[in-house]
Amino acid sequence: MQKKLFWGGFAWVLIVATLVVGLNREEGKLKRDTAVETDRAVGNAISQYKKSTSEGVNMASGPCLSNDLMPGWVVDVIHAPREEIDDFAENQCAAYREGRAQHIVELDQSGNVVRVK
Repeated sequence: MQKKLFWGGFAWVLIVATLVVGLNREEGKLKRDTAVETDRAVGNAISQYKKSTSEGVNMASGPCLSNDLMPGWVVDVIHAPREEIDDFAENQCAAYREGRAQHIVELDQSGNVVRVK
């Protein structure tokens, strides 16, 4: 009887361990995918900044450079250091403000990354 209990308990330990390893592996993949997406968004934001400056966009007014940087992402120009005015809804990209985009890359007026959220 004790052998059956041992092997039954051992089987449960193996099942739980397999599930934990599998979940951790998926979590690690999710973190890597998120990091890749974030890196791509930052690269796209800097490219959009360069394009906008070459087109003569005035960065002093803190414009939204793109409401559609990539799916779920916008890029906005803010003050550095950040000022209270940067948090006013009317000074943020419409897609972010309205919830159509969940992520934002904020650049300062010189094109440096200030925050990625």
